[in-house]
Amino acid sequence: MLPYGRQSIDESDVEAVAEVLRGDWLTTGPAVGRFEAELAWWTGGVPCVSVTSGTAALHVAYVAAGVGAGDEVITSPLTFVATASTAALLGARVVFADVQPDTGNLDPDAAAALVTSRTRAITAVDYAGHPADYDELREVAGRCGAALVADAAHSLGSAYKDRPVGSLADLTTFSFFPTKNVTTAEGGAVAAADPAMLRRAARFRNHGLVREPAEQRHPDEGGWHQEVHAFGLNYRLPDVLCALGISQLRRLARFRERRARLVARYDTLLRDVPGLTLPAQRAYVSPCRHLYPVRIGGGRRREVYDRMRAAGIGVQVNYVPAYWHPVFEDLGYRRGLCPGAESYYAEELSLPLWPGMTDAQQDRVVETLAGILR
Repeated sequence: MLPYGRQSIDESDVEAVAEVLRGDWLTTGPAVGRFEAELAWWTGGVPCVSVTSGTAALHVAYVAAGVGAGDEVITSPLTFVATASTAALLGARVVFADVQPDTGNLDPDAAAALVTSRTRAITAVDYAGHPADYDELREVAGRCGAALVADAAHSLGSAYKDRPVGSLADLTTFSFFPTKNVTTAEGGAVAAADPAMLRRAARFRNHGLVREPAEQRHPDEGGWHQEVHAFGLNYRLPDVLCALGISQLRRLARFRERRARLVARYDTLLRDVPGLTLPAQRAYVSPCRHLYPVRIGGGRRREVYDRMRAAGIGVQVNYVPAYWHPVFEDLGYRRGLCPGAESYYAEELSLPLWPGMTDAQQDRVVETLAGILR
């Protein structure tokens, strides 16, 4: 089966991990700081806190934004459920706003229409690696005093109006799952320019521990002393995975270039295939595509999915609208809430895309898809 995405590992990655395994640190050690510094280069200097997954990153970001019981978080339903579930786990009410019909990204006007006095955060999702319209969303968030959060699980290496992802929102979350733009096997990170938000994120990912004597209530206990002022969790990303991440980040420019070439080939090879809508791109956006999402018209998406899979091509669908999941249905959310997102989902199909994909493999995808639709 040709996968829809996969990790791109070479000997430099293997050696980076092996070097840590031969050393003194496996968990929180010097590779963590080096990885966070390397990642900050890609965010335009915005400092980062590494965590164990993209889901953990969202949880940490909402804590850093002060999201809690009774608050509201506005976000897109066209995303993996973690974008919403991590806010709900903090006691917030998730408010789903519709998406733009071409990019699948959160519609700023739809978000603005749902703002209330309880809105604590507005979370955009950079669907498929295409950054959301952050200037407009910043205006919406600013008017209600909410934090602007970017779920950039798909978009590390992308830029919006010549500004890198990671510098566009108050808090940005990344995922380093194997299919993402770089991988640490499992892992994630939170970027925050505001020192107070960054400090809350760093403490929450480490049990809430306060180790600085100047900030402790009982600093004279001894050199071993540490305190918990607010509960946190163990979301620390270990050295052995950070070493892999450092090696991967040093090849991100090459990954981005290859992804762009594959996207351009898809655009050319598929442009005349009937019943197919290709992914949109704003003129002011430079995406590092994580997915290549096409739209299958005529009610044929299920047929095309089944036939592509039967031909050994691992297409995927991204995503079931978040509020369709039974956990949200049980909370009273109903289908029809965001018709634009549901329409997008009904036609969406992600074609295989990863840096190690060959032109011949891509040709096979194109020929099979075109043969089904023609």
